[in-house]
Amino acid sequence: MALPKAVEHFVLQWGDLGGQWGVNRSVAQIHALLFLAERPMTAEDISTQLGLARSNVSNSIRELIGWKLIRRVPVFGDRRDHYEAEGDLWQMLTCIAQGRKEREIDPAIASLRQVLALAADDPKVSKVARSRLHELNDFVTTLDTWFGQMITLQPSTLMRLIRLGSRVANLLGAGRKALKTETD
Repeated sequence: MALPKAVEHFVLQWGDLGGQWGVNRSVAQIHALLFLAERPMTAEDISTQLGLARSNVSNSIRELIGWKLIRRVPVFGDRRDHYEAEGDLWQMLTCIAQGRKEREIDPAIASLRQVLALAADDPKVSKVARSRLHELNDFVTTLDTWFGQMITLQPSTLMRLIRLGSRVANLLGAGRKALKTETD
């Protein structure tokens, strides 16, 4: 059965975007298909709909389950595995953000801390390099702390903060201007 044009377009575009985000195109397309699906789908259904090899679908499903973006669900009267995507956008965003943090940010923080420890004992490391490493560590640690705070907020609170964005930026901009004129 052919996909509606809008669904087909979304699946293709989501696949292209996935490539830009460092995600395999097939993984992103399967996620898009399951996200818009009205009912759970089998790997065979997915393979047929997207024209992908069954092995590719199986590997992609494992990756999506690892990211907690899809889950295996039972379907009465059918012994095959069926899959559905996380439908809650905030939960989906949280899973992606948490997964990226664990795979990318946490190792970077650990690596930076090792570099700082090595730099502390090495007299050949310049003051400039040491200072910049400390600034980078402070920055990354601040972002990591902020992420930890944001991830615990209720979606409605987070959405209110996001909608306040430009007003907060304007307030901070005005605050900076006032502070700058006081120090001039």
